[in-house]
Amino acid sequence: MGPRVIGVDVGGTKTLAAVVTPDGSIEAQALEPTDVSSEDALLAGLDAIVEELREGREIAALGFGIPSRVDQRAGRAVASVNIPLHGVDFRDRMRERHGLPVAIDNDANAAAIGEWQAGAAKGPSVVVMLTLGTGVGGGIVLDGRPFRGTTGVGAELGHIVIEADHGLPCGCGGRGHLESYASGNAATRAARELYGEGSRGEELVAKAQEGDSRALEALGAIGRSLGAGIATFVNVFEPEVLVVGGGFGSGAGELLLGPAREVLAREGLEPARDTVRIVQAQLGFQAGVIGAGMIAFEALG
Repeated sequence: MGPRVIGVDVGGTKTLAAVVTPDGSIEAQALEPTDVSSEDALLAGLDAIVEELREGREIAALGFGIPSRVDQRAGRAVASVNIPLHGVDFRDRMRERHGLPVAIDNDANAAAIGEWQAGAAKGPSVVVMLTLGTGVGGGIVLDGRPFRGTTGVGAELGHIVIEADHGLPCGCGGRGHLESYASGNAATRAARELYGEGSRGEELVAKAQEGDSRALEALGAIGRSLGAGIATFVNVFEPEVLVVGGGFGSGAGELLLGPAREVLAREGLEPARDTVRIVQAQLGFQAGVIGAGMIAFEALG
């Protein structure tokens, strides 16, 4: 049956941990609120959820998907979104605390690895995944291996520039990044322009699903921006599968992917644009925790 590991998907509001098998199956899981009041409180909460799942089980390694830029050379969380981890030697700290091999990765990379190992992208050796939530994240698999860049902070797919100089501002401080045009925040911005300040992206999607022409047009524009990004990734990496997930991406589904495919057909290069399969994610909220488990197996060598 092989060893068991614990994968931990750390979010800004909730943390999901699971006992994961080598084939990506989940044998047990625990869900707890994420305490973001301080770094110490956050780490104590992660310790507690690991200890809860370790009780009575033989666990070989731990894997963490965190919303952070990760320097893989040092195992350090360089900077984070929505959690208080900045300049923390996270891998060493967890290894010393729990006495097990530990691996860490960005949470979007973990979700991509989960879909590649056990979900919509299982099998192919070249995969791109985009997670459309509040922002835009993603991950890349090249030649059957997760791609992380020179230090580990690569594959920031939401920060490719699709409109130079005068593009919309991005939360990272740049301008014209994909995240500003194809995220849940972009949908909320469009909803407020159409329906008032209290509106959110979920309302825009719901109205589009009901056939509201203004909502359909707004989501179409977001989908075309997404398509510009997808065409870029297809032209650069020639993936066999490109997976779109995340709360906004999964919720809007073909309302985004239809317009995105139209842009890909125009801007993508042959034969890559014709061979790539653009699919919706399958694992939902479990993608990140399964991917974190797969990352833990990497720590076993």
